[in-house]
Amino acid sequence: MSKGFVHLHNHSEYSLLDGACRVKGLVSRAAELGMPAVAITDHGVLYGVIDFYREAKQQGIKPIIGCEVYVAPRSRLDKEARIDDNQYHLVLLCKDQTGYKNLVELVSRAYIEGFYYKPRVDRELLQRYHEGLIAMSACIAGEIPQLIIAGKMEEARRMALDYQEIFGPGNFYLEVQDHGITAEKTACEGLFQISAETGIPLVATNDLHYLRQEDAATHDVLLCIQ
Repeated sequence: MSKGFVHLHNHSEYSLLDGACRVKGLVSRAAELGMPAVAITDHGVLYGVIDFYREAKQQGIKPIIGCEVYVAPRSRLDKEARIDDNQYHLVLLCKDQTGYKNLVELVSRAYIEGFYYKPRVDRELLQRYHEGLIAMSACIAGEIPQLIIAGKMEEARRMALDYQEIFGPGNFYLEVQDHGITAEKTACEGLFQISAETGIPLVATNDLHYLRQEDAATHDVLLCIQ
């Protein structure tokens, strides 16, 4: 790995029954590969961020605190079966202390106000608590990739511009991933097109759930338990 690459989309043991990385192992692997920083973006929670922050500081790695939040298809207050139990993903990263406080607020309200199968935020909360945060469009479970895969390019383009308006220029990125999945290829082609048309920047991530190739079978067992 080049020193210029930083993993920004990572799931630790605190992405329960999904992430197969111990926090210490995640930081140690980044240090081993000569990476200057690493992020934590567990599903809907911030349980691991204190341990992660301390471990990263101890190992001389810059900690990037974040979360892959669940976005309600309508309002976080709507909780109707077969409609509101289908959430979208969105990755949020803290730029500063204000961003951290706002991320804590978002995740807390996602549980207290928006919980329906998963802790959910919505557009209203994102608009209210966007300051100090960088957003990425997430994996193929994100709202924009889902629209692209469904062939709704104009809607996807409008959605990308909406998110850029919420977070501000330079604070929203179209996230591209390649794990050999056909749907990802379709999503990437659409994201490249939207980026070219709107100027919204791209970022490459790896949706990391385990540390080494040989851990894949163990991670598969974890998903089976889930």
